[in-house]
Amino acid sequence: MIKKEKVIVLDFGGQYNQLIARRVRECNVYCEVRPYTMTMQEIRDFDPIGIIFTGGPNSVYATGAPAVNPEIFKLGVPILGICYGCQLLAHNLGGQVTAAQDDSAREYGKTETYYDTSCALFKGLPETGVSWMSHGDYMAKVPDGFKLTARSGACPNVAICDEERGFYGVQFHPEVNHTENGTGMIRNFLYEVCHAGGDWTMGDYMKESIAAIREKVGRGRVLLALSGGVDSSVCAALLAEAVGRQLTCVFVDHGLMRKNEGDEVEAAFAPWDINFVRVDAEKRFLDRLAGVSEPERKRKIIGEEFIRVFEAEAKKIGRVDYLAQGTIYPDVIESGAGNAAVIKSHHNVGGLPDFVDFKEIIEPLRLLFKDETRQLGRELKLPEYLVMRQPFPGPGLAIRVIGEVTKGKLDLLREADFIFRDEVDKAGIAGELSQYFAVLTDMRSVGVMGDGRTYDYTVALRSVNTTDFMTADWSRIPYEVLDRVSVRIVNEVRGVNRVVYDVTSKPPATIEWE
Repeated sequence: MIKKEKVIVLDFGGQYNQLIARRVRECNVYCEVRPYTMTMQEIRDFDPIGIIFTGGPNSVYATGAPAVNPEIFKLGVPILGICYGCQLLAHNLGGQVTAAQDDSAREYGKTETYYDTSCALFKGLPETGVSWMSHGDYMAKVPDGFKLTARSGACPNVAICDEERGFYGVQFHPEVNHTENGTGMIRNFLYEVCHAGGDWTMGDYMKESIAAIREKVGRGRVLLALSGGVDSSVCAALLAEAVGRQLTCVFVDHGLMRKNEGDEVEAAFAPWDINFVRVDAEKRFLDRLAGVSEPERKRKIIGEEFIRVFEAEAKKIGRVDYLAQGTIYPDVIESGAGNAAVIKSHHNVGGLPDFVDFKEIIEPLRLLFKDETRQLGRELKLPEYLVMRQPFPGPGLAIRVIGEVTKGKLDLLREADFIFRDEVDKAGIAGELSQYFAVLTDMRSVGVMGDGRTYDYTVALRSVNTTDFMTADWSRIPYEVLDRVSVRIVNEVRGVNRVVYDVTSKPPATIEWE
């Protein structure tokens, strides 16, 4: 995809790196996260208007620490260094970074910070505010040509800049919500320093994607893995707009769906002018999952079985050239890329088998976050109930049943999950929650029902609030709603005698349990 304005976010392994990209895009500037090992030629070919160095867990002065080619500072391209990235600027340009000599120089968490608003990075913003710090190293010497532009009670050099060369560094994390006016700082870097015009819009992305798909596919035929979730539904609409009847949507009913979901998906797509095929593959998937309890194995088995089902359906249809998937950016990041850790393999990324019997896989949403995907759905005129559908993982309930997956456990979980969603709807709070669902744990405990002893399963309820699904906070659902859900589940779902609520945010947890 050709964009006039592009920013590179060079990834040094920090925990908030994808948030930086999200904030840049919120400012209507296109960006991509790339590994710090990106070559100078690759950077020149990308032709960025700005470069952002991310945070990271290392010390810039340590042997083997992630580094950049010094030639990057001669490109004439503005650079913003965040946390480790700030120290990388100082270390490479004549400053000195050392371990903090005492606890007062280390800063973690919310910190009152004072800004020099004559600096372009803080232009038009308040002179004081809370910033989110997370650093144990200290800039003992600021490089020549740089001036100090922010301080805290413990640290005199919270931010530095060389405005003549367009180099800026901050010790804190402007990308996280905890930093007041952080997005404004990123916006200032883009518009005041990089002189962006803001040409990244979802309408443009839609038009360019449609054109790119048409050029790639030509007269070929496309098979889409349609789950009925937000991502695959938006992907279906985009492909339908691009190639029309050359598209066949295959909905694999793998027996791992929520209650009534298979029928609901089929009904939702019935009015569309597409080739829609529903495949009953419940036995096939459950046979493959029998005896398997390790989460990564489950995901990889499901990923491979998806592909094999699509291959079989493609043979029935006739010649099919391309397999399409609704992969989005968080799927790619969590499945591991470059030097990033694998958090969990998504069935449509890290769960793919080594051999796939298609000419190519098309993933038109691969660089979009969840909220951007919803926005694209609206651009494509999808109905709001599809755009705002509750997120549902490709492996389905298989990763919400902890341990071995059986039909009995799935049926039990389906009922518990339906009750949870039903009570949330009745309470009128569904629109306030980003994602909510039930998990069948593999823990059994003693209970008492009808004066008799029980030894049954524990169901965990999970609900989070998030804007990008890269980080999330647990939802403060009213106690009375949780009470009704708990009472209904233990009374209506045989085999459950205990209900718990998950109050862990992401990080350190992930949204799904597996």
